[in-house]
Amino acid sequence: MRIADSNWSDIEAFLAHDDRCLLPFGSTEQHAQLSLCVDAILAERVAVEAAAPLGVPVYPAMPFGLAPYFAAFPGSVSLRVETLLAVARDLITSVARAGFRRILIVNGHGGNAPVGALALEMMTEDPRLSIRFHNWYNAPRTWAAAMAVDRSGSHGNWMENFPWTRLAHAPAPAGAKPPVDMALMKASPPAAVREMLGDGSFGGPWQVDDEAMARIWAEGVAETRAALEGPWPRRG
Repeated sequence: MRIADSNWSDIEAFLAHDDRCLLPFGSTEQHAQLSLCVDAILAERVAVEAAAPLGVPVYPAMPFGLAPYFAAFPGSVSLRVETLLAVARDLITSVARAGFRRILIVNGHGGNAPVGALALEMMTEDPRLSIRFHNWYNAPRTWAAAMAVDRSGSHGNWMENFPWTRLAHAPAPAGAKPPVDMALMKASPPAAVREMLGDGSFGGPWQVDDEAMARIWAEGVAETRAALEGPWPRRG
């Protein structure tokens, strides 16, 4: 259930019999012709669909993450590492204070990897907590489903092109884009990254068949639900 569709007493009633919640993390950054908020849209949606049959609360997605490499693309936002970690710590501390002890962080952006390390640290500080950091898009079954479609799956290309990340006024180009030199891109400042990427995609087809995307999505939802179901370690 979405936190947005609940009031405080609904959450109090839920916590009387369960202590799980989902915290989606995303990013606001260029994704070629797709929405700037692709990562947040996908993280929250996959979390909501995964949790729905279990009735577990899903918080709104954290929409900002680490994306300094896209700073030259208008609309992109990047936090500093210390800022993201401070926000993540406050969020986890807040939901734990409310009574949530088993927390599934559903991450939709590779740049947010430091939050996973923070989660491990916080479990040493509070042994009551169990925190899973779940990269939904490259979890084993989901990634395998994507690679079965096209091994070029990456940032801003077909792999993030779902009906709910598209913009009506910006259709996908036809065909495929040559792959970029990833090693060179990672060693380049933002202005050079923009020049290298052009529209922002990392290469490959901009769009594939929606039936293929539906299969990938179904795996993503199922794998996220499995992470939520556990097993979770016993707590004293």
